[in-house]
Amino acid sequence: MTAPVTQTATPGGFLVQFVLPRGVTLATAPEPLDTRVRLREVPPAVVAVIRYSGFWSTSNDDEHLSKLQSTLKAADIAWTGEPVVSRYNAPFIPWFMRRNEIWLRVADSR
Repeated sequence: MTAPVTQTATPGGFLVQFVLPRGVTLATAPEPLDTRVRLREVPPAVVAVIRYSGFWSTSNDDEHLSKLQSTLKAADIAWTGEPVVSRYNAPFIPWFMRRNEIWLRVADSR
């Protein structure tokens, strides 16, 4: 399993992304067998992150997203785009041992 696996809301569903290990490039990654899977390079970005454990649920994600947004507002840091929910563990890992994150892309401050 690659880690993290991320999800971003899109019209009609979710964009699920698997992060390939360091050292794997577009040229060296295995070709996907499913035509719905596409390899692409994602440019680097500065993101604000909140880390939390617990069940994979909308209510848990929303609670932590709200905390992250409140913290950024208090620090006068703007963000852009949709939140990215990141999962680091397999589903069979006990809820209290799971590592989850929400990422918000920090707006360009130049």
